[in-house]
Amino acid sequence: MADLSRSDIADPHSDDPSAEVVENIRPIPRVSIQAFCESDGVRKTLETASVDRRVSKTNFKVNMGGLRAALDHFASAPTPNLVILEARLSSVDLMAALDRLADVCDPGSKVVVIGHDNDVHLYRELLRCGVSEYLVAPISMADILGAISDIFVSGAEEPLGRSIAFLGARGGVGSSTVAHNAIWAISTLFETESILVDCDLPFGTANIDFDRDPPQGVFEALASSAEMDETLLDRLLSKCGSHLSLLAAPSVLDRTYEFEVEAYRILLEAATRTAPIVALDLPHVWSDWTRAVLAEVDQVVITATPDLANLRNGKNLVETLAKLRPNDTPPILVLNQVGMPKRPEISIAEFCEPLNLEPAIQIGFDPQVFGEAANGGLMIRQSAPKSPIADHFDELAYRLTSRSGPKIRKKPSLLDRLGLRKSAA
Repeated sequence: MADLSRSDIADPHSDDPSAEVVENIRPIPRVSIQAFCESDGVRKTLETASVDRRVSKTNFKVNMGGLRAALDHFASAPTPNLVILEARLSSVDLMAALDRLADVCDPGSKVVVIGHDNDVHLYRELLRCGVSEYLVAPISMADILGAISDIFVSGAEEPLGRSIAFLGARGGVGSSTVAHNAIWAISTLFETESILVDCDLPFGTANIDFDRDPPQGVFEALASSAEMDETLLDRLLSKCGSHLSLLAAPSVLDRTYEFEVEAYRILLEAATRTAPIVALDLPHVWSDWTRAVLAEVDQVVITATPDLANLRNGKNLVETLAKLRPNDTPPILVLNQVGMPKRPEISIAEFCEPLNLEPAIQIGFDPQVFGEAANGGLMIRQSAPKSPIADHFDELAYRLTSRSGPKIRKKPSLLDRLGLRKSAA
């Protein structure tokens, strides 16, 4: 057995639990964290850590029950960005228990294990397999904050989040409505901390759709790009859901809005270091900055209606994106306002064939459902929860986050999904 205790961190029960170490830890970005404890000592330490100012932007929940409770909980609930598990198991039983968590665990989640075996061999095996950290109880607040910081802050040069740009093939096709409802569905279905950036500075509607009137937003972020960091961005964001923050457009015409491409790049980089999902609602314009954003985001969603102008513009967009993003997946196509009375339409098959895309969702024309939601400052799921349209946005949320469908479902083992079963080097 080898001692894995951190020599530079004081005993958690001392009067000065390594205050200097804690003070040097940077704020944790907007991530979701769930802990499952077996002992009161670990629970109390985690509860103390969960209210520390450095994790104020996170959604941090502490539960009792250990691995068994985690299995029961995640059978019907989304997996957070970080799972912290306390386990009083042998190394063999611990690996087996982690493997059983496979059926209810989403890909991409990080894992921290708090064990009671001070065993260097177990430590090395877990790290080799992909567990982010193994801590030995008793732990201090500095231990757990340091582990979280190592996962989400120390590699701050790497983006934390996935960026998605929403663009209409033509003005008035409902791209903003699709963007707002999709990011709302992602943030609520999966309890994923998300940011919506309304990039249509003069005419953006996110503030109306979410019934918010923030004093600052995307204009101040772009104007302050030289000083932009996660702290400044956090001050400019406004809350519009339990897990959703908004960077609203000013939506006024008292000035023109012209910013360099670099300002948008800096904003995008700061946002993806701050939250796991970043959605950009792009205006229907073609400029240097929209071209640059479309080239750099992780995924593009094109919204179109089935008519000739949308077909032409959509084909141009798909071909241009293929040149801008030669090694990326094709854009996701959303067909909106399908079946509008008395409007001649191109059939879905004829519309999609030149694009070489299949629509992710087809949204029927329903002015009452959309109108009531817009006038009430609500999302479709809020104003018409039983509408099939709300189900369409849920389906799009699963597609955009690469989730296969509602739980409960069988998956490969946790060790496979989280990279925990890697071949030995």
